Amino acid sequence: MICDEVHIQCVGGRGGSGLVSFRREKFVPRGGPDGGDGGRGGNVIIVAKNNLRTLTDIRNQKIIKAQNGGKGGDVNQHGKNGENLYISVPAGSQIFTADKKEMLADLTEENMEFVVTKGGRGGYGNVHFVSSRFQAPKIAEIGEEGEVLDITIELKMIADVGIIGLPSAGKS
Repeated sequence: MICDEVHIQCVGGRGGSGLVSFRREKFVPRGGPDGGDGGRGGNVIIVAKNNLRTLTDIRNQKIIKAQNGGKGGDVNQHGKNGENLYISVPAGSQIFTADKKEMLADLTEENMEFVVTKGGRGGYGNVHFVSSRFQAPKIAEIGEEGEVLDITIELKMIADVGIIGLPSAGKS
C-alpha cells in the first residue's frame, strides 16, 4: 500500500544547562568561577532522496525529536552539541503546516534540505556572570527548549497529473 500523506510532530533538541563551578587548585587561594556553557540542541532536517518512493518509513512515527545538548563542565568546558536529526523523504514531497493552510517547503530535487525545527540554545555557565562587584556568582542558566511544530508531509503523485488527456485514451 502506498503512503502519500503523513502527519508528524517535530521537536528540536533542548539546549544543555550551564554549570556553577569554582576553580580549586592547591596554591591558588581564591580561584574564581570556571563553569562552562551548555551545548545547543539538535535541529530536525528533512532531506529529499531520489531512491525513495513512498512515505512508509516515517508513517508510524508520531513524534520526531532531535538530540538534546550536553551540560557544561568545569574548567570552562563547553557541553556537547546535540546531533541533527535527518529525515529522508522522496523527492517531490511538499511540507505543510498541520492544518494545510501554509506550504513550508517543496522538495523537488535530490538532496534538497529544509530545517523544520531548530534546537534550543545552551545555557551560560557562571563565568558569564562575573563583574567587578559580583566576583563569585552562584548562578547559571538552564538550556532553552527546542522548537515544536506539527507538520503534514504530502507526496506529489504522478497519477494526480495523468487524469487529463485525450478522450477514450484508457483513463479508467
